[in-house]
Amino acid sequence: MAEVGEIIEGCRLPVLRRNQDNEDEWPLAEILSVKDISGRKLFYVHYIDFNKRLDEWVTHERLDLKKIQFPKKEAKTPTKNGLPGSRPGSPEREVRKTLDLSLQPASAQASGKTLPIPVQITLRFNLPKEREAIPGGEPDQPLSSSSCLQPNHRSTKRKVEVVSPATPVPSETAPASVFPQNGSARRAVAAQPGRKRKSNCLGTDEELTTLPVLYLCEFCLKYGRSLKCLQRHLTKCDLRHPPGNEIYRKGTISFFEIDGRKNKSYSQNLCLLAKCFLDHKTLYYDTDPFLFYVMTEYDCKGFHIVGYFSKEKESTEDYNVACILTLPPYQRRGYGKLLIEFSYELSKVEGKTGTPEKPLSDLGLLSYRSYWSQTILEILMGLKSESGERPQITINEISEITSIKKEDVISTLQYLNLINYYKGQYILTLSEDIVDGHERAMLKRLLRIDSKCLHFTPKDWSKRGKW
Repeated sequence: MAEVGEIIEGCRLPVLRRNQDNEDEWPLAEILSVKDISGRKLFYVHYIDFNKRLDEWVTHERLDLKKIQFPKKEAKTPTKNGLPGSRPGSPEREVRKTLDLSLQPASAQASGKTLPIPVQITLRFNLPKEREAIPGGEPDQPLSSSSCLQPNHRSTKRKVEVVSPATPVPSETAPASVFPQNGSARRAVAAQPGRKRKSNCLGTDEELTTLPVLYLCEFCLKYGRSLKCLQRHLTKCDLRHPPGNEIYRKGTISFFEIDGRKNKSYSQNLCLLAKCFLDHKTLYYDTDPFLFYVMTEYDCKGFHIVGYFSKEKESTEDYNVACILTLPPYQRRGYGKLLIEFSYELSKVEGKTGTPEKPLSDLGLLSYRSYWSQTILEILMGLKSESGERPQITINEISEITSIKKEDVISTLQYLNLINYYKGQYILTLSEDIVDGHERAMLKRLLRIDSKCLHFTPKDWSKRGKW
């Protein structure tokens, strides 16, 4: 049996975890990172064939060292003259030629069911013969280099814990971090509603990466290193809502527009908070070119952040979302889809079509595809036939009504298998299964954006002076 000190990055072994049924299981996992905190070793693991968002820090007690698999050294590709692994003309190859080394060549390692057709809608457009059904959706990739969607998911290892000043801090918490260390380190975040921290309590970023818990004000998003630090300035933070302009309010739901240049500190802290839950987020400090739209839930204590999305002030690719996140305590409530709907509502006011930055993450693609499907089916099922003829609509008309980019409309129709070629033209075929599934999904979708409650005036960011 291997010793704990022999475990290195790249090792694979079974790791103990709890599944959704609260039962113990030992799935195979890979060690991605190893660190030592106060003489105690922690291992950051990725469960093989599991979603990447379930990655977590574990102690050696949860590792099955009897079945450990150490990483193998990759053999270089053999070449014709026996020189392994280097391209012609590379420095390695030239050195070996000069030294006239005689090396041995490396060994090479070795159903036809027909659905009913109650509705047919004729499309007036020419569809390309070959088109990808999934727009750039590589698994585990962000919406962009600085973005990713965090949709509703049953299991999550990261929690934002709202604690009162009298609440004792648990001695052991699941590691997660606002401050990335080697690209993947994380720590649990404890949020204290409505209070700032004093700058002399903060410490350096490097010191904060070693803390098991960070204390966070959920209104100004300032972070501190201790509960006492947070308590000292509880009476000094008057902020009860995100900075910026409130551009939407209906019931208890509000949206605030925040300029990344005018509110730089808040925007940077928001990006650091998002890094706790988004593996691929890389934007932390350069917030000037971005607008942030923060969704909040109101109660007697103030406006509590639920999630947010960011977008570029100027996008040559018509991107209307750069990064989007629903905080874990608010997931599986329909807020993620509400954020997506709000982003397209802004695009409608701007008079343009929009699309999220590509490539999409795996869960991001699922969330967007669900929204696109429901929105497009809602349009198609609302069409009425004239003079007994089949209703007609074009791809461009669907795009103009929904502000969804034409490529996303086509990919969604292909994913739903709605497009058929019939008598020299493309038609949309809505089966009973699709109609029933859509109606059931819409019954569960209780949160919707009301355009009448939106008070938003687009700005012309092409003039540099308005930045």
